[in-house]
Amino acid sequence: MIFLGYAYRFVSNFVFLALVYFSLNFLDKYPQRAVVAVLVLVYAAMHAASALRSFYFFQRIERLEIEARRLAKVAAEGPSTAAAAAASRKQIVAEVSGLRHAGEIKAYIDLLFLALVILLCIAKIVTN
Repeated sequence: MIFLGYAYRFVSNFVFLALVYFSLNFLDKYPQRAVVAVLVLVYAAMHAASALRSFYFFQRIERLEIEARRLAKVAAEGPSTAAAAAASRKQIVAEVSGLRHAGEIKAYIDLLFLALVILLCIAKIVTN
């Protein structure tokens, strides 16, 4: 399911890149092409800022994972009910860690395609 999520993110970003490419190539007049390129640049910049902000969020989640692992080790040394709770916490931490990693990979995919879109828009603005 994780790989399906990666594939969906890749395909949707590729479709967006193709849409931008074809829309900029079909416009004959430079002012129209420049306006569309600037609007796409604004959208891409906002989306890139959001993706970069998510890395800050993922960093905070990683800190929480480390703290939860430390607490699970302390709780595992106690009585048997605490050991069962610690095992449950370890499983939850492992799942959260996997989801965080998948989110980071998806953010990297987004940033890759947004960088390509930005380069394409700048090239269309600069060239006549």
